[in-house]
Amino acid sequence: MYHNPVLLQESVNGLSIKENGIYVDVTFGGGGHSKEILRRLGPNGKLFAFDQDEDAQANRIDDVRFVLIQENFRFLRQFLKFYGILEVDGILADFGVSSHQFDQAERGFSTRFDADLDMRMSKKNDRSAHHVVNHYSLEALAGIFKEYGELRSAYPMAKAIVQARGQQPINTTEELKKVLAPMLPKMKMNKILAQVYQAIRIEVNDEIGVLQSFLVQTAEVIKKDGRLSVISYHSLEDRLVKRFIREGKFEGQAEKDFYGNISVPFKKVGGLIVPSTEEIAKNNRARSAKLRIATKV
Repeated sequence: MYHNPVLLQESVNGLSIKENGIYVDVTFGGGGHSKEILRRLGPNGKLFAFDQDEDAQANRIDDVRFVLIQENFRFLRQFLKFYGILEVDGILADFGVSSHQFDQAERGFSTRFDADLDMRMSKKNDRSAHHVVNHYSLEALAGIFKEYGELRSAYPMAKAIVQARGQQPINTTEELKKVLAPMLPKMKMNKILAQVYQAIRIEVNDEIGVLQSFLVQTAEVIKKDGRLSVISYHSLEDRLVKRFIREGKFEGQAEKDFYGNISVPFKKVGGLIVPSTEEIAKNNRARSAKLRIATKV
């Protein structure tokens, strides 16, 4: 079961769809956003969708205007070029992990199930959660817990894992939970575990590297006046998106010309958009979603 698409109308409205335009949904999943884009496209419009997860193939849409590419969207420009597309009118991205992935116990994404430490978005990925937990150095583990999980007790947690795996490998999500249990206050156990899992998942799938590579490519493939519509779920992602739209880069100040004019590829459209209380009541996973929209200048 794939989740109801988050901020569906708002994110697709953000694309300001032209009837015969070319659009990309880089996070196809259950196809909810793609179906809405196709609904608004005319007969000569085109939609390309990306999803590296093999399971998403089951949701392929039977429509001559639609192409599903089973690849990571870090290869956006490369695969559009393969199809003869150099420029597009808009790109939509929803960075949330799908309910389908969380609900499949054997994928190891959820704190609710005992499963092998996996967390790979694509089975082609050589690096799994098992590798990260059992082979990363103390410093590397503490680093990802601090940066990607925003955990205060990053170092003690990493130390506990390194000590435990010295006795025997940590093979499952339940074994990982047991190692960390002494450090988890009962009232906050699930929240902190979710942050730990998030940190490991981001590292396994190089989600920050993928996001940065993707954003740089959007500036190259979106036409002038085309739109970028991006939904993020944690502050790390959202900061990168916000900064790229504002500065055209991830660190430092925006480029300026000889006269001091700022040169950036995008201009933001409106302010930050978050789900309504009604949407959150219907779909709890929408609660942390943040939508930013930009137009190519």
